[in-house]
Amino acid sequence: MTSSNLHMYVLVAPLLAALAVNLLGRVNRRWIAPLVIAPLAFSLAGALVVIARVVEHGPLRYTVGNWRPPYGIELVVDHLSGLMLVLIALVGLLASFSSLKSAEQELTDNEHFFFTLYLILITGLFGLVLTADAFNLYVLLEITSITSYGLIAMGRGRAALSSFNYIIMGSIGACFYLLGVGYMYILTGTLNMADIARILPTLNAPIAVATALAFLMVGLWIKMALFPLHGWLPNAYSQAPTALGTMAAPLMTKVTVYLMVRIILSMYTPAYVFSLPMVSDAVVWAAAIAIVCGSVLAFGQKDLRRMLTYIIVAEVGYMVGGVFLGNGSGLTGAVLHIVNDSLMTLCLFMVVAAIQYRQGSVSLVSLQGIYHRMPLTMAAFTLGAFAMIGVPPTCGFFSKWYLILGGVEAGQWQYVIALVASSLINAVLFFRIIELAYFGALSGGEHHQHSSAERCEAPWPMVKPLMFVALLLLAVGFGTGPLVDNVIRLIIPVGF
Repeated sequence: MTSSNLHMYVLVAPLLAALAVNLLGRVNRRWIAPLVIAPLAFSLAGALVVIARVVEHGPLRYTVGNWRPPYGIELVVDHLSGLMLVLIALVGLLASFSSLKSAEQELTDNEHFFFTLYLILITGLFGLVLTADAFNLYVLLEITSITSYGLIAMGRGRAALSSFNYIIMGSIGACFYLLGVGYMYILTGTLNMADIARILPTLNAPIAVATALAFLMVGLWIKMALFPLHGWLPNAYSQAPTALGTMAAPLMTKVTVYLMVRIILSMYTPAYVFSLPMVSDAVVWAAAIAIVCGSVLAFGQKDLRRMLTYIIVAEVGYMVGGVFLGNGSGLTGAVLHIVNDSLMTLCLFMVVAAIQYRQGSVSLVSLQGIYHRMPLTMAAFTLGAFAMIGVPPTCGFFSKWYLILGGVEAGQWQYVIALVASSLINAVLFFRIIELAYFGALSGGEHHQHSSAERCEAPWPMVKPLMFVALLLLAVGFGTGPLVDNVIRLIIPVGF
């Protein structure tokens, strides 16, 4: 094992663990926890070493199977993919603690099946951020989708139907993406992203190239649930097993946004993608509508988890709009928001998992007085809510600041207004819950004394990682400067 191939071990560790969980977990469920946590901890440690190597020495390139690109598959770890590698490993590891307890409660006889798919899903996400091959990206995208279908279907009630709806929409998105890749292969004769980027400027087929880009973008927009292509997401995430929500909700849409950024930077160029202001303006308008509609739809929900799924729809609009502002501030804000929103969503969905584990319901009515029963959990919720609103010094403030700055620089005032409106709606949403959860038990004129004996937190394996994530929202906020200067700034193309 060397620093030049460590990312392969990061990728393979959860895949091998999935096999071990499937074999040993069915024999004795006590094997599941160490076989899930240990490989993910190894992947996180390896990812940190890899990104440190990239920051110090520059991007890593690795050829799979000794077939040189463009004929073979090439893996690339640059500042962007290294950042995503760390993010996936961190979220996957922290989410696994809540997932272990939730799966124990909800999926007693199927835990080994669940975590087999869980680890394969994380492997697929690692592969997505490492590959530099357009078709291999499609294959890995389908691996993550297929495992998601199975995991969602393991939920209760209408989860199987929600999974089927996701299959239909996901398959449509995959077809669009694959058609785009097919066009690119016909035009360039290669699937290697760097090779495509080298050949595209020499082509004299503007309509075909634009058509390929349109197919690629629409396919990814369906996968990331950009409004109004979001129909599959609220039911899928709210009816899936609670254990899945803590990992999928923070990562799935954000990794797809990363793929959109990767295609713009590595296959096409910002100069080409943003060469038609009319197209960029239309996408920014669509993103602004997505932000407002997602926030308004969240306002009408009576279940905390379902409310958070609509906030995810709005957050996707934040990032897509930030990218298509076509300036450095917007792209910086979009990439930073991938990181921040992953951590904010992880925090809030871990709160959902803790409440669901202890109370069996996350309906807003059931949250009355919960501050007194679960003070640590709700303290983490408050920090997560402040970050989602954009209250300084939480991390959410800084990415929104860059996005608003990018909108002002681009003169896209509709996007700026949508961001501010969304933050105000989020403030109303979360303060409504905080009021209900803190003062709800005092309704009816009765003053209920809440002694320490009445406090009933979730198990410590759920609460400790949750507190760590909540503090991480502050740490990342204070560390935004070094993160932007040492990693994200180096992603931005020169002159962009």
